[in-house]
Amino acid sequence: MSDFLGGLKARAVPVLTVLMVSQPAGLVLLAGVVVVRRDAPPRGWWPLWAALGGLGGAIGIGALYRGLAVGAMGIVAPITSTSPLIPLTVGLARGERPSTLQLAGIGVALVGVALAGWERDGEGLRGRAAVGAGLALLAAASFGSSQVGLEAASNADPYWATFVLRAASVALVAAVCLRAHPVRPGRIWPTLAVVGSLDTFATILFAVATTKGLFSVVAVLASLYPVLVAILARVVLGERLTPVQRGGALAAIGGAAAISAG
Repeated sequence: MSDFLGGLKARAVPVLTVLMVSQPAGLVLLAGVVVVRRDAPPRGWWPLWAALGGLGGAIGIGALYRGLAVGAMGIVAPITSTSPLIPLTVGLARGERPSTLQLAGIGVALVGVALAGWERDGEGLRGRAAVGAGLALLAAASFGSSQVGLEAASNADPYWATFVLRAASVALVAAVCLRAHPVRPGRIWPTLAVVGSLDTFATILFAVATTKGLFSVVAVLASLYPVLVAILARVVLGERLTPVQRGGALAAIGGAAAISAG
């Protein structure tokens, strides 16, 4: 829901304006959580991992919102859902071995990305990358990297890890705002604050989940949000995709589901 709302508002105001309000709003929510818990931050190198995750997350959310704003949500969101390929690779390096179904899901997801992100070039037979596909791939890579950093930091404490992650993303957005002078949000700032709060709540749940189950499985399950985005884009915006793009979007989502089912 937060991704759909964020992408929708990014069509009305610049992406940087969306991040300028949504990211600090999430940080305020997290500050309240750590204060209520009254637990001191643990020792160790976990803040470095959390900060790196925050930088990757800020880049990813910016690329996602921009992609949702300029491209079809039904294409951008499924491509972004392939971000678990990075955590899955990390899991393999740690000694995890995916099942046959998971391996098949990886292949299906990659094919789905290629099909969902391609469109006809005018009336000719040649194709081209769909608008927003490149941004979706950047978002997927950034989210996957961010998840690796967050998972490493969450082993110490998921709530403090999420707080430091969001603080790093806010710092990056603030630095960009100082140079770019973003447009003021005006009357939509409450909606942007809700977007940031929902995104932060989802991040907290992901961080806690990585301490309860396998990282690769949690990452893939978290990637199934494009189903809701695609449905809302069809119902609210009336988006229409070509049959090939619809098949690719379904394949990307189905591949992600197969990875988690395995």
